[in-house]
Amino acid sequence: MSATPGRRSVLFAAGAAAATAFAATPAAATQTEKRPKGPLVIGHRGSAGWRPEHTAASYTAAVRAGADWIEPDLVPTRDHVLVVRHENEISGTTDVAQHPEFADRRTTKTVDGRAVTGWFTEDFTLAELKTLRAVERLPLVRNRNTVFDGRETVMTFQEVVDLARALSKEHGRTIAVFPETKHPSYFRSVGLPLEEELVRLVRRNRLDGRECVVQSFEPSSLLRVAEAELRVPLWQALGTRGGPFGHDKTYAQMMTPEGLREIAGYADWIGPDKSSVVAPSTLLADAHAAGLRVGAYTFRAENQFLPAQLRRGTDPNGFGDAFAEYALHYGLGVDAVVTDFPDLAVAAREEFTAGS
Repeated sequence: MSATPGRRSVLFAAGAAAATAFAATPAAATQTEKRPKGPLVIGHRGSAGWRPEHTAASYTAAVRAGADWIEPDLVPTRDHVLVVRHENEISGTTDVAQHPEFADRRTTKTVDGRAVTGWFTEDFTLAELKTLRAVERLPLVRNRNTVFDGRETVMTFQEVVDLARALSKEHGRTIAVFPETKHPSYFRSVGLPLEEELVRLVRRNRLDGRECVVQSFEPSSLLRVAEAELRVPLWQALGTRGGPFGHDKTYAQMMTPEGLREIAGYADWIGPDKSSVVAPSTLLADAHAAGLRVGAYTFRAENQFLPAQLRRGTDPNGFGDAFAEYALHYGLGVDAVVTDFPDLAVAAREEFTAGS
């Protein structure tokens, strides 16, 4: 479902202000641009199965493999620049621990109610972060990717937008950016709100519904973006346990028909864990009935991330039958898949659409 101007306002969550969502209907593709047949393929932090995540190499590999969107997770620097990292704690995704000049920045913080120890983006200026280099986040799982450690810097969101546009021109098709606001309530509490800066950058770059979709696990963050009337679609991400930080409903409640209708008042998409759409779940049908599109996450090829019946051998890091998992979800009717291996998702999509 794509929202249109004048869409109804909704009162969402205790104390949340009513907001009118203006998520644009994605503009029709030009006659010369070939649009994908079948579900969209979203490169999760790029092509994280083959390159260290959130790097230019990862995003480029995803697009060259056929991904339609690329996903940057957004966190701020001390000087309030939006950069792309899986978390604001960066000891696992950069070589910060190898920089003695930053040893005194190591600290413990409470982020969304959980104590976390390490180095945090909000304690660094962008110039300081640019002295660090990206590393593979899962070196024991994806040892092959560690060969790329130290080769790239931390990217800003603006750099991802610029890259997406350059890749769009190179490949003759529009590549959308799919930013996620990470820990938005926490960052607002420390004076570094994400939404205002994201809104500014979307406006500055004149991103439209084909070029940008904004996601968050926190409904309050999406409502703030909706209030800006950006005319880009919004995506409500959904977890498997508990509920969004600061929200009065659990994810299970949000995935009921009533909860989905409430989400449809401000968002165009839901993004549930892939396990949440498999039978006997009625989530997919219920979401479509509410007018929502469904993009399931996160598809990976390693055995430990696959259902037990699709694993091959006993090595948890060995590859299982990822193609069977894609075929299952494509057959169920998901509208998109979020994947660390966009090349496999695209190949599986080609097989699926050829047989349909």
